[in-house]
Amino acid sequence: MTTRIARLALVISIALAAACGSKKSPVVEPQAPPPADVAPPPQPVTQPTPRIINEATPTVPPVRDDALTSSSLDDLNRNSPLKPVFYLLDSSDIDPVAKAALDENAAVLKQHATWVVTVEGHCDERGTAEYNLALGDRRAAAAVAYLRSLGIAADRMKTVSYGKEFPFDAGHDEAAWSKNRRAHFVITGK
Repeated sequence: MTTRIARLALVISIALAAACGSKKSPVVEPQAPPPADVAPPPQPVTQPTPRIINEATPTVPPVRDDALTSSSLDDLNRNSPLKPVFYLLDSSDIDPVAKAALDENAAVLKQHATWVVTVEGHCDERGTAEYNLALGDRRAAAAVAYLRSLGIAADRMKTVSYGKEFPFDAGHDEAAWSKNRRAHFVITGK
């Protein structure tokens, strides 16, 4: 009886060893890091959710071109021809509406090739200060990366993140928050 149990245990252990031994471990191929001097490509739009445009979103009236060249920096920024780019909650993805605004900004920057801009990343009031500073940085960097892909020189653009510190709208609802999730363009040199 002991011999039968021993044989049965031996057969079971051989069968288990054969079943486990036939599977191969997945092999992970190492990937070379991208070259340091090449900018990362713009991230594709991954959000299938349509963007809700708030009718209260501020619009910038068109400014005559001759007024742009003779204006002071304060006047330029007060009536800025550069449009803000708005983002979805917890996102730094450039959606089609943001692309349209950035395309228009690129056209203005190409017309005024001496302008230098600072792209400010902003967030709504939700989340920690640290999280919002990092998200604001990603938003500003995403806008700059897209403008670079359109031919705007990197040395003409700087980024800064203000997180939730300087809201455009001080309200505490989605209408206000949607205005605060943005990349804002400030002309800092001409």
